[in-house]
Amino acid sequence: MKSSQGLKSWLVCIDDTDDIGTKGTGEIAEEIAVLLSNDQQLSRCSFVTRHQLYVHPDIPYTSHNSAMCFQVRTSLVEEEILSIAVAHLVRESAKAADPGIALLDLYADVDHQALIEFGLQTKQEVKTKADAYQLAAQLGIHLSEHGGTGQGVIGALAGLGLRLHGNDGRIKGQFKIKGIADGEVNLSVAEVIEQTGVDRVLSDTGESLCIKTPLVLSGKLKAVYRDHQVSLLVYQQEGVWRNAIKQQLKHY
Repeated sequence: MKSSQGLKSWLVCIDDTDDIGTKGTGEIAEEIAVLLSNDQQLSRCSFVTRHQLYVHPDIPYTSHNSAMCFQVRTSLVEEEILSIAVAHLVRESAKAADPGIALLDLYADVDHQALIEFGLQTKQEVKTKADAYQLAAQLGIHLSEHGGTGQGVIGALAGLGLRLHGNDGRIKGQFKIKGIADGEVNLSVAEVIEQTGVDRVLSDTGESLCIKTPLVLSGKLKAVYRDHQVSLLVYQQEGVWRNAIKQQLKHY
């Protein structure tokens, strides 16, 4: 086992790996995270965030045009991380896909603000591969394409910036609470945090709820990434706090 002194934190982001009826990009990202975690006992990977990018006729995408990003803390060096991640990316991406991958060393002296600005711009305007490669080269960040047109490099780089921004994206997957499959569950904010591991419960108006606040939960529990925290999103209906529904989560 390698010493924990050799651990470093990285952001890994992939985009454009899927096609209609194939494995989604988020699932592939989760699989890569597991592979990197399993490679060494000290490795740890975070949740995967889904970042919505600009939807425009000039931008090819499968369904939603979103990039997937996660953080990994490991003693693996860049070449080893890429060897594992790229091999799985190539193996699992759809034949019609245009996959790209970006890797950021969080310990490196990189202009994070430039990455964040690129990510935010990519939510509002059409960016090109040349734009992405130019910025990656300027910042010294690994960015590579692995099939098709390689268009996924744009979203992969943008996803790094949006994850760094800390106020964008949904957490992939849903959280489990005992009894919720059978209907509504009544819990306090504190109990929800304890059972799910989320950082906080956040109202749709942007306020963190007090730990004693009662909640009525049902269906799928989904979280968003706000203020660099995993935040369970809720809204008030007739004086009752309920977990956000699909329509509300679309905004994230």
